[in-house]
Amino acid sequence: MKLVVTGALGHIGSRLIRELPKTFPEAEILLIDDLSTQRYCSLFDLPKDGRYQFIEANVLTADLRPLVAGADVLIHLAAITDATGSFQIKDQVEEVNYRGTESVAQACLQADCALIFPSTTSVYGSQEQEVDENCPIDELRPQSPYAEAKLKAEQLLQRMGQKEGLRTAVCRFGTIFGTSVGMRFHTAVNKFCWQAVQGLPLTVWRSALHQHRPYLDLGDAVAATTFIIQGEQYDARIYNVVTTNTSVKGIVDIISARLPELEVEYVDSEIMNQLSYHVLSERFRGLGFEYTGDLERGINATIDLLKNGS
Repeated sequence: MKLVVTGALGHIGSRLIRELPKTFPEAEILLIDDLSTQRYCSLFDLPKDGRYQFIEANVLTADLRPLVAGADVLIHLAAITDATGSFQIKDQVEEVNYRGTESVAQACLQADCALIFPSTTSVYGSQEQEVDENCPIDELRPQSPYAEAKLKAEQLLQRMGQKEGLRTAVCRFGTIFGTSVGMRFHTAVNKFCWQAVQGLPLTVWRSALHQHRPYLDLGDAVAATTFIIQGEQYDARIYNVVTTNTSVKGIVDIISARLPELEVEYVDSEIMNQLSYHVLSERFRGLGFEYTGDLERGINATIDLLKNGS
């Protein structure tokens, strides 16, 4: 088996590439990353039993055909993932997150390689109460260029699956929490943990304290990916992948139980007009997947990692 991972050195990728040899011990694992975020450390101390090859390449400019040739599955993690920051670089986000996905999908189609595409629950945007994959396309309200580009890429892959036979799985991941070698700190849980450990006030969007959002344990994200590969679940359907739905207050309460001196500072953001909603993931559970992640455990692990390093 040959597995290809784009964006292999990022938050999800750096954890995934360490887990793949456990489930697929004989697999050849090709790692592709353009090193734009300089996370060289993600390549340090890789499992010795993994059959790795690393290629520094940009999915927009590289000839992907020889890299994907002979591959069974490509996990496409290469993306700009900072939703708030995406307002300042709309064109770049469109190019990387949509055009890059199109380039990867074309290479997969030519190589008859399955494609796993992690999208985002941010495509639901401004919703009320509960929402699932049956939400009509005209009711999706992405609130950032990041979410808009991900939704556009989803639609592209579904068309290619239905009309051209691309074998693909589209997963709307909740906001990731949990530790990895290549982790970043721009999303809610990780950012709050970083600020708290550094003795800084938590910067909470003014309208968001009691709003519920979907979150995904990094371990569950990795397990969901290997689950799809093992079951060859490439039906071009949308699957929400969410460990839990919780409010910002719920996250703050968990952190304050460990670090009771923390303060909260309310700030404005361009993504503040959203409502509180829950994202359901029963469709993915229906395939037999079981979530094992836990928000409190993930927060404590992140705090422990940061405190040990300070």
